[in-house]
Amino acid sequence: MLLWLVVAYLLISIGIGLVAATRVHNARDYITAGRNLPMVVVLAMVFATWFGAETVLGISATFLEEGFRGLISDPLGAAVCLILFGLIFARPLYRMNLLTLGDFFRQRYNRSTELVLSICIVLSYLGWVAAQITALGLVFNVLSQGAVSSNEGMLIGAAVVLLYTLFGGMWSVAMTTFVQMIVIVLGLLYVTWLAGDMAGGFTHVISQAAAEGKLSFLPTLDALDIIAWMAAFLTMALGSIPQQDVFQRVNSSKNETVAVWGTTLGGASYFFFAAVPLFLAYTAQIIDPGMVERLMEDDSQLILPTLIVQYMPFAAQVIFFGALLSVIMSTASGTLLAPSVTFSENVLKGFFPEMSDRQFLLSTRITVIIFTVLVTLYATSTESSIHQMVENAYRVTLAGAFVPLAAGLFWKRANNLGAALAIAFGLFTWLFLEFTAPEGDIEPQLFGLAASALGMLLGGLLGRKPHHRPHAAHHHAAAATHHVRR
Repeated sequence: MLLWLVVAYLLISIGIGLVAATRVHNARDYITAGRNLPMVVVLAMVFATWFGAETVLGISATFLEEGFRGLISDPLGAAVCLILFGLIFARPLYRMNLLTLGDFFRQRYNRSTELVLSICIVLSYLGWVAAQITALGLVFNVLSQGAVSSNEGMLIGAAVVLLYTLFGGMWSVAMTTFVQMIVIVLGLLYVTWLAGDMAGGFTHVISQAAAEGKLSFLPTLDALDIIAWMAAFLTMALGSIPQQDVFQRVNSSKNETVAVWGTTLGGASYFFFAAVPLFLAYTAQIIDPGMVERLMEDDSQLILPTLIVQYMPFAAQVIFFGALLSVIMSTASGTLLAPSVTFSENVLKGFFPEMSDRQFLLSTRITVIIFTVLVTLYATSTESSIHQMVENAYRVTLAGAFVPLAAGLFWKRANNLGAALAIAFGLFTWLFLEFTAPEGDIEPQLFGLAASALGMLLGGLLGRKPHHRPHAAHHHAAAATHHVRR
């Protein structure tokens, strides 16, 4: 019965996505929803950027093992990323009226920079989307009480998300996410309220977690511990900024104010609401410590689903699994669209510049299918946890793409040489240390970031000074065009 109700909910989600697809008339509609989305929808989509499998299943399991100290990258780093993007990056990028971040790298630097960084951005999504597919497999496995294997569940989940993302693009992502966010917030609050009562009340749960040291999050004064803490924080907080899914949500806003505050408030909402699954996971330890201990050894990501199935009334089970599928699908659809759009616009289109709008839209949809197949294959073959897959996803963009983006927007001397050196120094240093440094003694992506900044500084000071800042010029040109039209 529970499985069939969840299947019905999946069909409703597909229906909403396909209805939204009727609004897609061209590639810009598919990629940016016609730049028409209001504040409440943008806020919901930004919130959904990270409130996925990682938050409900991944970090809740990590919290039980390591406490807040294990969650520096997410939710702390992830929320800071969204807030920084909203307050600092959203306005200048929105004014450029681009389709992708790769377009920025082409306009600000050159085709080579666009190509290399777009490929880095696409690769960074492999682990991120695979984490959502892995979680869908896990949910179907629990719901069917083992009748559907995890791998079969991954295939079913990937097919559902692919179906509505393929046809509706950003319009489907926006509409389904808005409905799914309502289900998530109300559903998880209801289940948490029930679990809190079963565990002795809110105050009892918090005080016991504090007594166990679960709520301390600062590093010790040991130098290596401080570096590891900073690396975990910066990998997510800065490495996630040059990401197409965050940019796409900002770029779909109907005006600058929505772009800035929808993103900022979405980030703040994510940080506070991410505490809900953590609280829920800790109640599991109080309610059934034996079950938690057993699953910590087998698969800690199953703790919350098992708690709900074994201890919650039927209505709460329906609500929880509906909410869980909502968070995973809303994140998966957005993160499936982002790398596909980047690949079509910044890799393919560069080799086929005469591509019509219709051909571009078709190539983007074909890329969505291919990328879904690739991430599903990766998800079914990897043994990494959901938390590990997400945490590792942003190393490449931190080492290679953050400095060219930030310097390109805010440093007048940023030039082609600086971008080339930043990418080469950053990626080489990161990869070299990733393969040669002893495990745990050093954080390769942090040294990659420092090397990237050094490369940009050297190139900016030694190379030719650019004559103008393209994003400002582009904005003035757009304003002039707008004035003429009026």
